[in-house]
Amino acid sequence: MSRRLVGFVVVAAFATIVAGPRVAGAQLSETTAFLADLSNQYRSIPNVVYHVANNHENKLDVYIPANATGPTPVLMMIHGGGWVIGSKEAQLLRAMPYLEMGWAVVNTTYRLVQVSRAPAAVEDCLCALQWIARNAEEYNFDLSRIVTTGNSAGGHLALTSAMIPASAGLGRGCVSGNYTGPPTMPSVGVAAVINWYGITDVADLIDGPNTKGYAVQWLGALANRHEVAELVSPLRYARSGLPPILTIHGNADPIVPYQQAVRLHERLDNEGVANTLHTVEGGGHGGFNRAETLEAFEAIQKFLREHGL
Repeated sequence: MSRRLVGFVVVAAFATIVAGPRVAGAQLSETTAFLADLSNQYRSIPNVVYHVANNHENKLDVYIPANATGPTPVLMMIHGGGWVIGSKEAQLLRAMPYLEMGWAVVNTTYRLVQVSRAPAAVEDCLCALQWIARNAEEYNFDLSRIVTTGNSAGGHLALTSAMIPASAGLGRGCVSGNYTGPPTMPSVGVAAVINWYGITDVADLIDGPNTKGYAVQWLGALANRHEVAELVSPLRYARSGLPPILTIHGNADPIVPYQQAVRLHERLDNEGVANTLHTVEGGGHGGFNRAETLEAFEAIQKFLREHGL
């Protein structure tokens, strides 16, 4: 090796020592750095049984900030699938924007039609909401900042979880095990709803021009199916005093009629409920492109800011 080359190596080595090692992650994008460090920032508790019905264990996954300095807002996230299919695991990526904001996320499943017909799914999500209230201290949940969200049937369940009053009696089956308190847990307040193209009028989907197979299957041959469909329809519960509601819906949706979102928006307006309808022009049943998705999340952030969340 020549003296000149040896000198270059020595100088380079000295420069490295002086400068110190290259900072890990310095070349990573902000998104990659966030995801790489996510396991240090969050603690995950999977498959917590929150309720047992029909010998079926309803489960949820919890994601909580590891270093929170105070109670954290919590997103109760509910999967879609027409009350017939779907899983909480398939929803996980939808939680990422809220994890980035430092929220806790409770990712919830419920009884599908193969286990129980309507109104079981609605009852289960009310029970999940009560589970959040009962476990707020353990998981550091801020009960004044609970937001429910879901897509399609999950959007419907996010709405019913926030809109159905305790007087409807659908939360009476939530307590189980060794619980010795009153037969009905107190209702839990929801601060806001983010509804992604959710069903608002179930009865509209079991008869007539808007009939959908998934809705017919969910109600099945129940002798009182029209009564039950009315009981679990968010439109029935539109009244003053509800939390703010954001609905995101494509106006070319072939699965859940866009007009259902319009009707909910109009009914809430008439009742003086703060609400926003974000229309995805030409959008179908989800599957929005990047630009449409980013616009929807901009609407979500604006909505949350406007309502102190």
